[in-house]
Amino acid sequence: MKKIIALALAMLMLLCSVSALAEETQKKVLVMATNASFPPYEYYEGTEIVGIDVEIAAAVAERMGYDFVVLDMEFDAIISAVNSGKADFGMAGMTVTEERLLSVDFSHSYATGVQVVIVREDSDITSVDDLFAEGAMHVIGVQLTTTGDLYCTWDLEDNGLAVINRYPNGNEAVMALKAGKVDCVVIDNEPAKAYVAANEGLKILDTEYAIEDYAACFKKDNPLLPEFNRVLQELIEDGTVAAIIEKYIPTEE
Repeated sequence: MKKIIALALAMLMLLCSVSALAEETQKKVLVMATNASFPPYEYYEGTEIVGIDVEIAAAVAERMGYDFVVLDMEFDAIISAVNSGKADFGMAGMTVTEERLLSVDFSHSYATGVQVVIVREDSDITSVDDLFAEGAMHVIGVQLTTTGDLYCTWDLEDNGLAVINRYPNGNEAVMALKAGKVDCVVIDNEPAKAYVAANEGLKILDTEYAIEDYAACFKKDNPLLPEFNRVLQELIEDGTVAAIIEKYIPTEE
């Protein structure tokens, strides 16, 4: 009987040891929400989501000791996903704005974006100033809740200078431009270049609409943010972030 009890205790200790080891070696998962229609920051390559934001976030997660998962969703759903706990943070070429700061906190900035205007090659819109001209009433396509949407709403629609048509992603806004449903599209410069390269008859105006800094968004008071910021700053200082950006947006010589 004593042998049976001893054997049972030994088996129990072994199982406990294995269980403890599994718990120690199993990494926690860091979940990023994004909108994978924003090249080169996030987009599909086959079935995989790749891009600047994805690689930077993956590097941060690895150094923090986390596994990493990306969830693709509509841009206007990202903040809700972060605040509901569906995702730990959001990265999608997202700019810090006073409006967004009311509902989320932001990380350090890791990249600079430029909002530009795409028009048809025969367009009578020749500069950003044309959008602000007295009596102007252009129809402008934007991606819903992006800074392009916010800027055009505040600057133009709210002042009676434009009608804003909002689309779930940049591609649909560009297709509306090609079809003549809008007069121009306001969007980030890098995806703008990709859309123009893929669609004949379009061009980007020489004048910029706005310059902005990109950051990751977190639920208010998320305890992950200080560590995320510390690691992100390390990756900026050691050149990792610059190398990732250079990979997707090579410096023009």
